[in-house]
Amino acid sequence: MKNIFLLTIAIFAYCTLSAQVLLPRVITNNMVLQQGKTVAIWGTANVNDNITVTFAHQTKKTVANKNGNWQVKLNPMKASAEPRTMTISGSNTIELHNILVGEVWLCSGQSNMEYPLDRSLHRYAASEKGEDLAEKELKGEKNPLIRFLYVEKNLSGTLATEGWKDCQDSTIRFVTAAGYFFAKELAEKLNVPIGIISSSWGGTRVEEWTPPTSYQNSPLFGDSLTGKTNFKIDGIVPGKMFAGMIQPIIPYTLKGIIWYQGESNLMVHDTTTFAAKTKLMLDTWRNLWDDNDLPFYFVQIAPYYYSKRKDKLAHGTDLLPYYWEAQANCLQFNKTGMVVTTDLVDNLSNIHPGYKWEVGRRLSLWALAKDYKKKIVYSGPLYKKMRIKKNTIEIAFTNTGGGLISSDDEGLNWFTIAGSDKNFVPAKAEIKGNKLIISSNEIEQPVAVRFAWDESAMPNFSNKEKLPASPFRTDNWK
Repeated sequence: MKNIFLLTIAIFAYCTLSAQVLLPRVITNNMVLQQGKTVAIWGTANVNDNITVTFAHQTKKTVANKNGNWQVKLNPMKASAEPRTMTISGSNTIELHNILVGEVWLCSGQSNMEYPLDRSLHRYAASEKGEDLAEKELKGEKNPLIRFLYVEKNLSGTLATEGWKDCQDSTIRFVTAAGYFFAKELAEKLNVPIGIISSSWGGTRVEEWTPPTSYQNSPLFGDSLTGKTNFKIDGIVPGKMFAGMIQPIIPYTLKGIIWYQGESNLMVHDTTTFAAKTKLMLDTWRNLWDDNDLPFYFVQIAPYYYSKRKDKLAHGTDLLPYYWEAQANCLQFNKTGMVVTTDLVDNLSNIHPGYKWEVGRRLSLWALAKDYKKKIVYSGPLYKKMRIKKNTIEIAFTNTGGGLISSDDEGLNWFTIAGSDKNFVPAKAEIKGNKLIISSNEIEQPVAVRFAWDESAMPNFSNKEKLPASPFRTDNWK
């Protein structure tokens, strides 16, 4: 009898638990909900359970489907820093407190995005120029409008997180520094709550952030993958980080994505298909979030001595420029923007330069200009076109801002020029309005120019807003 009684209690407890409304770990106290869009709230419950969600004078009702899944969409809301409560009820009732409405951004990538606000956690080198703003931020008062969700490393498919926190929580030490300073700029400029989801993993390639089915369904990659399981793309299994670090977040409503990744793809010399792989990942994410216009602002990786590494593949000093070019090619995709970091390096032997506050600020410029309609300069000069004029080459640019300058008032550096023999020599670059005139006494009939075409290039060419020009070449020589 005793065993039967215990079994009955256990069955009752199981049935009670199975009937309970449960929420994903991305929906918690302290969260920031996206303003101006319908907001997804979802979870699980008993089959056919009636679910009611109440928030901000809205009540939404639905019924859990045959798998126990349910979702409602809250109507678009205005930004609000007033802490409010959300109630979700079915067979049980859950109350979530201290919820704000504002802007929500996903921050993802590899180690330079993972680089935490407290750099000492991973023994990253300190920045050498001026005050360490990350250390100052950790010790000082933080903007109460900023909230964050820190995602821990996990491959199981279950989101590993303590939930949404305000900036007084000690978990702030682990949050992406670039993402935090991005949020700080937005909060100060927009004066609305900003939520960031910090989900990144050092040493990862773009393939690992893309589900395998995307490669199987891709016209570029799919033909050779039909019917295959556990396949690899260029030697690596796709989707590992997507399964545990991104998929459980979907469909949490976002404003956009910031992305800092690429070093690992460079190390396998992935310059020809990197842009296509990035587009595949981006298209997949946008499709899963049901938002084809989801902004995607990314960071062009920094100068570094790749040629001195002891990797399986030997790297030439021009591999990084070809990779910069591959990253810049991503600008052709809808709603994208790129931050250049050639001026944010102290030590070319450090693959993790420390000026993440400036990286975050530059990322915020793209968002402020493109998504929040602020009339600001958001990018450094980008190559537009060239014209040969006798023994010189004239280069035109977009994003010239207030004008073209040398950031250190010295002669413009890291320009080379070549004739039809493809032999590049150092060149003189002169500013003429919003164009550059490139020449060399060694080249009488020039045909091509390259700028910053070396892994160690830290050039001084920028616009007056001190946003550096992206490396480029005018030729398409192999």
